[in-house]
Amino acid sequence: MWFIFSLITALAWGGADLFYKKGTNSDDKYSHLKIVVMVGLVMGIHATIYMSIKGIAFDPFDMIRYFPVSFFYILSMTVGYIGLRYIELSIASPVQNSSGAVTAILVLIFFPKELGIAHFVGIGLVTLGIMGLSALEKKEEIEAHRLTDQPLDKKYQISFLAIIFPLLYCLIDGMGTFADAIYLDELKLISEDSALLAYEFTFFIAAVICYIFLKFIKKVDFHLLRERDKGAAAVLETAGQFFYVFAMAKNAVIVAPLIASYSIFSVILSRIFLKEKLSPRHYIMIIVVMFGIALLGLADEL
Repeated sequence: MWFIFSLITALAWGGADLFYKKGTNSDDKYSHLKIVVMVGLVMGIHATIYMSIKGIAFDPFDMIRYFPVSFFYILSMTVGYIGLRYIELSIASPVQNSSGAVTAILVLIFFPKELGIAHFVGIGLVTLGIMGLSALEKKEEIEAHRLTDQPLDKKYQISFLAIIFPLLYCLIDGMGTFADAIYLDELKLISEDSALLAYEFTFFIAAVICYIFLKFIKKVDFHLLRERDKGAAAVLETAGQFFYVFAMAKNAVIVAPLIASYSIFSVILSRIFLKEKLSPRHYIMIIVVMFGIALLGLADEL
């Protein structure tokens, strides 16, 4: 079942990426915090319903026990939301989701398993693709400014700084997923249900803090019911998280890079619905990254 859960997670998170981008306002410096509020709210509602339906006796101390994992995840997602203001989703998603490769590397280092040629090739392809995208973005930024005096749309600006956000997401999320692998798979420090509830309630608390900051400190005009795109993204994010926890508990070293390949759905959806236009060189680098991720996911089966 872990493969089915992984596939459902990939589909849900690919759709969530699309709505995150649609709901992002490049001129709103608090856009990322508004997304945190929406995601945390939906996760808190889901956790409450799930706990009630299954009759789970949740121990609040699990939130402290699982906090290192929750912290990395929430921080990486917030960084990712900031980055969506400045870069095409088609580029951001593959770079961000090479975090699965980071996780696989950390798991293999600290919980040694025999590495085959496929592992090394996959890691090399992901690294090469990320470096290629970074260099390509910087080159095209220079070309764009040379050909026109018009400022680029902030939401789709091309710059080395812009790609820093998905790179940071990649590293932070990779560490979070590695910690998750320890908690759920390698050392079995917490059950799947407890991990899910701990994470979602922690995210809910983060959402409450952000909401108070926006409404009562910064006096930002923010109405939950008007944020339809952010709400849709939050629902898909939560659905993916539900299946993700159970998939990770079964085979983390394979599941992490496999789920990371959800970027392919993000690329397809952004091309269809957001009309993002990329050069052939972008597509080549994206394909290299995704092929590397897929190879890492299959490496243990080769």
